[in-house]
Amino acid sequence: MTQANNTGKRSLFAKPTVLRCLALTGLVIALDQWSKYLIVEHFVYAQSQELLSIFNLVRVHNTGVAFSFLASDGGWQRWFFTTLGLGASALMYRLIYLNKNQPLFCWALALISGGAIGNVIDRLNFGYVVDFLDFHWLNWHFAAFNLADSAITLGAALLIVYEFLRSRELAKSTQEAA
Repeated sequence: MTQANNTGKRSLFAKPTVLRCLALTGLVIALDQWSKYLIVEHFVYAQSQELLSIFNLVRVHNTGVAFSFLASDGGWQRWFFTTLGLGASALMYRLIYLNKNQPLFCWALALISGGAIGNVIDRLNFGYVVDFLDFHWLNWHFAAFNLADSAITLGAALLIVYEFLRSRELAKSTQEAA
């Protein structure tokens, strides 16, 4: 990936600074918390509003992690996942600092960190994560999620793309060296 396009302007995937990654993380946190604030202010627990035939807004609380895993385990998970989210975010920022020459990798980690911190804020404030995006088909509902979860998923997808591109580049350079 090049750092400049044909007009000389820096591309979106140009080498990020740690500050730019922090800004992306902050944007994810701000959008996530704002969206959750709107849901908490306008919906009571378990209230649902259909927006499309396959999509509802719904207010649910998740004391566990993905797909409500560990949700009924008595409360220890609140502090465990808070600590885990903060520790993982600190590690991701260390990796961003050490890998400034890998833009896609850094942007991916910034998204994941923003999502993790967004959910940590919920755990600290409420003891659970506010989820509200509900996709469904007929009577089958995908697990409700939020913008933080979406940022984590997008970041993970970008890490997969990054690794695929890196592996392809490594294989190409190995073949050229042989």
